Amino acid sequence: MRNERYIGSYEGSEKGPLLIVFGAMHGNEPAGVKALDLMFKMLEVEPIRNPEFQFCGRLIGLVGNIRAREKGVRYINRDLNRQWTPVNVARIRNSKLEDLDEEDLEIKELLDVVHHEIETYQPEKLIFLDLHTTTAFGGIFSIPQETEESIRIAVELHAPVIRGLLKGVKGTTLHYFNNENFEPDTVAVTFESGQHDEQLSVNRAIAALTNCMRTVGCVKESHVENRHDSILIEYSKGLPKIAELIATHQILPDDNFVMTPNYKNFQRVKKGEILATDKNGNVVAKQDSLILMPLYQKQGDDGFFLIKTLEAF
Repeated sequence: MRNERYIGSYEGSEKGPLLIVFGAMHGNEPAGVKALDLMFKMLEVEPIRNPEFQFCGRLIGLVGNIRAREKGVRYINRDLNRQWTPVNVARIRNSKLEDLDEEDLEIKELLDVVHHEIETYQPEKLIFLDLHTTTAFGGIFSIPQETEESIRIAVELHAPVIRGLLKGVKGTTLHYFNNENFEPDTVAVTFESGQHDEQLSVNRAIAALTNCMRTVGCVKESHVENRHDSILIEYSKGLPKIAELIATHQILPDDNFVMTPNYKNFQRVKKGEILATDKNGNVVAKQDSLILMPLYQKQGDDGFFLIKTLEAF
């Protein structure tokens, strides 16, 4: 087990949920790791600053893809956040170490840590928060599982909630970290805090993590500063509270996909608008919509997502 997998851990005096937070599930997304590192430092001094502060439960911060992070790339062989399928996990568990590639090893090591934490702490409630960023600038957003509890947590992060996205991709942490694969009552949420290298993405990830800890009962509402809410609410101004996936543009290895420059998350696009080019020519929007996660990096299997707000534009 690689020591650099752990960003930190913090356990309160009272029993509570086990909250496991991933940073850098994609190796070129540093904001989540930085946010977690700062959070553990803040938690260490909080009881000194506020003697009434009480933490319930256990918080663990883990690096998702260590090997890709060391090279500053999204992944080595395959997108780690598309490999979390029961079939793939079973293959990894039943394989010899020498037969596993880099992303296989990441999954094996992550699951070893997660199961060790569950066995050690024996929680009644298990929560996963996966911190990400995007190549494009623009709004922040959260992605829930299609369960009432996951949606409740996502809403409390004070960012647009994107419904239905799990139908447009396969093998993400949200697909795997659930009650089907873990014995404690389990829920997961993903939070996208901004552009990869934007300093404010770290601040927004800290705010989202703080709100998550409050929502699941790790910290009391009275001990959370209003500025965490304000940071997220301010950056979400003018964005839909809830939106729904309507289309995914998937990329094949020889597509020669090139995204049209300067699109931002939640930017409106019109039917017929040229969004990208590939070996077949122009890639256009099939309908009026909002664009999400336009791809401005070499690695990645999804060119962009199109969403519609569940409120009026």
